[in-house]
Amino acid sequence: MDGTVTLYTSRFCGYCVMAQRLLKSRGIDFRTVNIDTDPGGREEMLVRSGRSSVPQIFVGDRHVGGFTDLYHLARRGELDDWLEEADSAARQS
Repeated sequence: MDGTVTLYTSRFCGYCVMAQRLLKSRGIDFRTVNIDTDPGGREEMLVRSGRSSVPQIFVGDRHVGGFTDLYHLARRGELDDWLEEADSAARQS
């Protein structure tokens, strides 16, 4: 994985929408994997996170968790640090 943000989502998930809005409001690019239409994406999410609920959010290879985890990370001011670390790791590889 590179330094991007990945959101595993499904169609009728309000928390998925809120996570996308939070990232967009901060100008953060992200990749969305809809597990409803991408069976490989569901398996990938399960392997990476060990969880079956959505959203599951990653910054680079680092697992954030769900929307509430993302919200608290951003509120504490740590999301930018995670993004910088992921970008730095991606440049080094």
